[in-house]
Amino acid sequence: MKKYLIAGLLVWLPLAITIWVLHSALGLLDGVFWWVLNATQAVLPAGAHGFIESLRHVPGLGVIVLLLALLLTGAFAANIVGQWWLQRGHWLLNRIPIVKSIYSSVKQVSDTLFSSSGNAFREAVLVQYPRAGSWTIAFVTGKPGGETAQHLVGDYVSVYVPTTPNPTSGFFLMLPRADVIELKMSVDEALKYVISMGVVAPPVAAIAPPALARN
Repeated sequence: MKKYLIAGLLVWLPLAITIWVLHSALGLLDGVFWWVLNATQAVLPAGAHGFIESLRHVPGLGVIVLLLALLLTGAFAANIVGQWWLQRGHWLLNRIPIVKSIYSSVKQVSDTLFSSSGNAFREAVLVQYPRAGSWTIAFVTGKPGGETAQHLVGDYVSVYVPTTPNPTSGFFLMLPRADVIELKMSVDEALKYVISMGVVAPPVAAIAPPALARN
């Protein structure tokens, strides 16, 4: 009976977690949409309130509207006029105390992670952490810059060492490139390996042989 219970758990647990994550994401998007509806209802005449209330009963409308808004915003930002207005908005937000610290930090991280020309999370590597002889998977995020680069002699890389099973927290390290072993596995395969705590290993063919490790 224990064997059958575990087998059933292995079938339903991934499906249940997937549904829960999707439900949470849809709930968040709908929450933003309802907030927009409430703000719109406050400024529109009373005759339009009935129409706005009817929109609340349309399932999935919030997700569709927000996706369309993202597409339209992206199309607007991709042309010269949109870029000019965005630059004015960035300039204004960077002049507001407290807001500028949060906004600039988040923008730098998002530009690094999601830019098609960025190097963040484009490569999985092996590094020795937290001590020599103990190895873990990390992700190359670029090269050290600014004042830190002036104090580092030689070829260094910046890496992010994720924690398990939650890879959204971790540690930022700057290591000599000679101490980093490049892996053939993709970033997705490496993330699965980390999240599963080493249980879900990538295919053997995707793993770089030790002979390719840097000396």
